[in-house]
Amino acid sequence: MIEVASVKQLRVHPGLGIARVGNAPADAEFLLAPEVPGGMPHGAGGFRDEQGRIRRQAARFRVYAEFQDGSCRELTASDGVRIEWTVEIANLKAGWYNFENAMDLPAGFAKSAARRNTSVQGADRKQLDICPGPRSVTGVMQSGPGLRFDTGRFFGKPVDLGELRTDEEGRLIFLGGRGLSAPQVAGTLPTTFANNDGWHDDTADGPVWAQVAFADGTRLEAEPGYVAVTPPNFAPGLFGAVTMLDVMEDLFHRTQGTPAGRCSFTRHVWSLFQRMTDLQWTNHGLYMLSGLGSPLDAHAPAVLGRLRDGSQANAAFRAAVFQLFRDPSAAAARPTALLAHYGDYYGDFDGEAGAGLAITSLMYARLRDWADGNFDDDWAGEPLPPLFTALDARAQAAALDAAGLFECLGGPFHPGIELTWVMRLPSVWKRPYRLDVRPGVAPQDFGNVLTPSTCLGAGGPYDGVRAGALTRFMGTPWQTDEASCLSDLEYEPSTYLSFPSFWGARVPNRVLSAQAWDRVNAGDNSREQVMKHFSWREDWLRDLKGDYAKKIARMVTHWWELGILEPRSPGPAGTALGMGPAWIEAGRPASVAGSNSKAALAAKIEALHAGAPIQLAAGMAAPLAPYVPPRRRLRRDEV
Repeated sequence: MIEVASVKQLRVHPGLGIARVGNAPADAEFLLAPEVPGGMPHGAGGFRDEQGRIRRQAARFRVYAEFQDGSCRELTASDGVRIEWTVEIANLKAGWYNFENAMDLPAGFAKSAARRNTSVQGADRKQLDICPGPRSVTGVMQSGPGLRFDTGRFFGKPVDLGELRTDEEGRLIFLGGRGLSAPQVAGTLPTTFANNDGWHDDTADGPVWAQVAFADGTRLEAEPGYVAVTPPNFAPGLFGAVTMLDVMEDLFHRTQGTPAGRCSFTRHVWSLFQRMTDLQWTNHGLYMLSGLGSPLDAHAPAVLGRLRDGSQANAAFRAAVFQLFRDPSAAAARPTALLAHYGDYYGDFDGEAGAGLAITSLMYARLRDWADGNFDDDWAGEPLPPLFTALDARAQAAALDAAGLFECLGGPFHPGIELTWVMRLPSVWKRPYRLDVRPGVAPQDFGNVLTPSTCLGAGGPYDGVRAGALTRFMGTPWQTDEASCLSDLEYEPSTYLSFPSFWGARVPNRVLSAQAWDRVNAGDNSREQVMKHFSWREDWLRDLKGDYAKKIARMVTHWWELGILEPRSPGPAGTALGMGPAWIEAGRPASVAGSNSKAALAAKIEALHAGAPIQLAAGMAAPLAPYVPPRRRLRRDEV
């Protein structure tokens, strides 16, 4: 039995949990968010249900106690305590201000923003805010209608933002919305990437409070956590070259003095190049720059050896690699530099340095140390994410706080996928990795126009965070932004390669399809033919193609039919290329994709490969299966 007097502090972890929408309808159809940095969502089943619908990602919250003797442990129902969880979330997008660009950019670049839905005035603007109020749950294995956030309304229409549950130990399981977006007036079409008046979606965010009742009747409040409901992750297991965790480490180092530590080859150098290499599965240009066979292929033993070599004899190589990266403090633009991603300024100030994404100042300083040979070669093989249950309690709490941030992209923030530029404001943080959580719903009225000075100033909207504060600058609805912010191949069709990319790790651009992967691993192909299939990357949004207005409208209802990139181990032919796991586009419903008659014809031709047994009885001359067209076909006058 725990003595209350021995408890020094209670905290909810993670400090920021990431839930994701999904349209699988059954109550049991969800996965749990990663609980260690670099982990995968986990739970029964895969990312889709039997009908191909996408499962939601739930965020699980725990309470950890720090004791007077310096020890730490998680508190659960097995300890004889009872945890009452209270969560308040809100969706404030429609009643907020337009996203124009990041308001923390320097003077002359940050833009003021008018309200969204300016035609709605006065008290009527309350109808734009979806605020279901708080919900509470206590005990173990709790769920039910009374725990749903389904009483918030958008112009009188109920909008379900999610629900609360508990597991067998009384931990909180938070589930978000179903990915439903709609206009107030039926038939209204979206017209732009981020600011579609009359529209709402079911993302949200807000505080997570916990009160712990001990056996003697004493009740103690835990330091709260926070939850954000974001769009789906279409490439789970792949991560941004700059993660939100990188952005936060840089912020806390600059503003709160957290130590940078000595440069670790494994954690600070190889991990950056590994993420860059793994983005080859999301963008064809990135495949060419740092994917298989590139001098920056972090999985290639020869490349790894050169990256690890801190000798003076290898100094020129390290210096040349370092010089490929943008200096985040530089004023001059470097369009052909790393990272090969758009920056916060792109679309507004394309000729400025910030039009391209740079690694953070802290990452850049560590990379400079590496280039100078000032690093620890602590390589012990490609690291795997740690097993959560193998960590001690203090390490578990730290892993939970880091996992959600590592999963989120750290840029560009225009506005972004999961969360946006407000995350790098010191005023929203109480201390490292703990948001300054305030009760209630975030205030919405700062005049007809929100200026950067008001937004960033004392008494402004980001003095701490309240329900709805973190997601309200995001695209409305989220689907239109994801269908708009793609790669350079869409914006400059004559370009040589498809980089820069916006958010490939969450919204892929060019992908290796399941059909191509089957041919890579068919086993009866020459190496050259294998490489042809391996290098064939397809447009991830090909099922939604057409003019822009139709594309973003289709994304609102057909987002769940798009492929999810899932890791696959290569077969013998793929292994011969020197590949490790590959992230392959999977799960597109057959009703959308149509038949694979072209792949079947390629397979018949490839069966003629020298050395492969030719079996006429297998139907070499037989007709192909009847052609089944994809659900959507474009006419000549549509392209």
